Amino acid sequence: MIIVTGGSGFIGSALIWRLNQLGHKDIIVVDKFGKNDKWKNLVNLEYADVFDKDDFGHMVQGDFLKKFEIDTIFHLGAYSSTTKRNFDKLLKNNYEYSKFLCEKALENNIRFIYASSAATYGDGANGYEDDESKLHTLKPLNGYGYSKHMFDLWARKSRILDKIVGLKYFNIYGPNEYHKKDMRSVVNKCFHQIKETGKARLFSSSNPEFADGGQSRDFLYVKDAVNMTLYFWDNKIVSGIYNIGTGEANSFNQLIKPIFKTLEVKENIEYFDMPEILKEKYQYYTKADISKIRSAGYIDKITNITEAVEDYAGNYLNTSDPYLK
Repeated sequence: MIIVTGGSGFIGSALIWRLNQLGHKDIIVVDKFGKNDKWKNLVNLEYADVFDKDDFGHMVQGDFLKKFEIDTIFHLGAYSSTTKRNFDKLLKNNYEYSKFLCEKALENNIRFIYASSAATYGDGANGYEDDESKLHTLKPLNGYGYSKHMFDLWARKSRILDKIVGLKYFNIYGPNEYHKKDMRSVVNKCFHQIKETGKARLFSSSNPEFADGGQSRDFLYVKDAVNMTLYFWDNKIVSGIYNIGTGEANSFNQLIKPIFKTLEVKENIEYFDMPEILKEKYQYYTKADISKIRSAGYIDKITNITEAVEDYAGNYLNTSDPYLK
């Protein structure tokens, strides 16, 4: 039996989709649904049961984990807004709940694989190398990144990184992110802009080192992200913190070009000033160092950005049923 927290969310539901493809259906979904439509991510999937995140916490206090012979917990659930300033909520969900679940997993000899974030790297001044000995040098730019960083630091201080796996996801995009509203990927937002208006809107650059739309990220397709995640499920002797990215940096201009091609629309990009609240916390460049996961044995090819965006735009966004199935 496998538990996926955040199982109706973006990466969580994609992980369940891939597990289903591999023939696994003994999956417990844990999440906090609220008033959004992320429940729709589950409609095409197969799983054993679903529980509210808070109710699940109480269940874990008892003998639930032993009773159901849980093999692995993929802890992907989190409060993920990078702009909201409610740090109490970030602390409770991303740090305290994660500690609680991790400790329970270790007590019951359960594989614990959790989502950290590339947001822990801040502006990248100290690089993007997933070296656990350098965790203390990182300076996240927002509360979300810091809450994830706090758990990474706690795990290192507790000397349990040789027993668990932390995954620093970079910029993930793809099907099943529709419920994320303002936190949706640029691919998702620009697809709808282009389809409705014939043009895409991107932030202009306030940094002279980057042209408008030239701000660059390590953009990773969600299908590759879940394949990389499942590598650690298949290889239980591998532990520690790992970057989950492509190892390449692409500009936003490069990212959205395949959308115009898919929709057969002439390229037309409008640049606009980013909100003041983002300017001091904005990452102009990220690129995952993925040498560690490669050294650990992950050899699968990662989908290039053009193929990935064309798959997302053409086979999901431009269809009547855009969900993974």
